[in-house]
Amino acid sequence: MNVERQLGLVPHYVANLLIVLLVIGALRAVAGDVGIVVELVVVVAVVLAYPTLVRWLGVEPSAWDDSEKN
Repeated sequence: MNVERQLGLVPHYVANLLIVLLVIGALRAVAGDVGIVVELVVVVAVVLAYPTLVRWLGVEPSAWDDSEKN
């Protein structure tokens, strides 16, 4: 395991977690208690959309670059 590559992903894990918390918080503020199933769907949607958003913004980590395969 390449430790430097893993450490390069830490900011993205933190950002992903913060985005999930912000979206769930906003959902609860707007819609109230929507239930765990809806919240789980929102979490999965945010987590799956994150890589696409990061690539679109051009801030993807170098660990995601397919040309650097070991």
